[in-house]
Amino acid sequence: MSELEALAAGIGDEALREMVLDFLKVPDIGLEGAKLPLDECPGGAYVHHAYKGGLIQHTLAVARLCLTLCDLVEEVYGGRVDRDVVLAGALLHDVMKCYAYVPNEGRYRTSALGERVDHLTLLTAEMIARGFPLEVVHVAASHHGEQSPVKPKTLEALIVSIADLADSELSRQTLRAAEYLIRESTGARRFCVSSEEALGVLEAKARGGWDGVRRLLSGKDK
Repeated sequence: MSELEALAAGIGDEALREMVLDFLKVPDIGLEGAKLPLDECPGGAYVHHAYKGGLIQHTLAVARLCLTLCDLVEEVYGGRVDRDVVLAGALLHDVMKCYAYVPNEGRYRTSALGERVDHLTLLTAEMIARGFPLEVVHVAASHHGEQSPVKPKTLEALIVSIADLADSELSRQTLRAAEYLIRESTGARRFCVSSEEALGVLEAKARGGWDGVRRLLSGKDK
């Protein structure tokens, strides 16, 4: 959370900065439903960042990717980006996932509320209720790109959508690759408990082949 707050401090507009910080600290809505603490919430139930703390990891990665894309647009292509809108949208784009998932036998499943109202819709409605600027609301409403109810219509929304997709895919493909290597090495299916573990499995395979993976999993290669 301290890293998220440090990034939020980069929002130049004081009123918007305070709105973002307040939302991160108190992401409450007027609906009944279980809520996970942000620092415990996964980024998803299975597809990406599907482990405790995954949501904050994903949010940090998306925000940093967004800032890099802002640099690229401005320094390489000569464009102009409203970084306040980008940062606000990036930091809040998945905050309502704290209502979307509940623990389930060491993993997570979609909550009763999440089965009926998706996190993107919850976020858009809550941002409107809190009086966020329309440009930031649009980032929230369109951050799933082609799969959103409205496609990105601004450069700022496009940047957040691209960053969200890039980090989601990085996590998804890393987790699936590691789980495949674990299954092929041990004959048993096992889910990775973090991206760090998944990357460790991939590195063990690159260094030591299948034996390297087995040594890592057995605790003999630390």
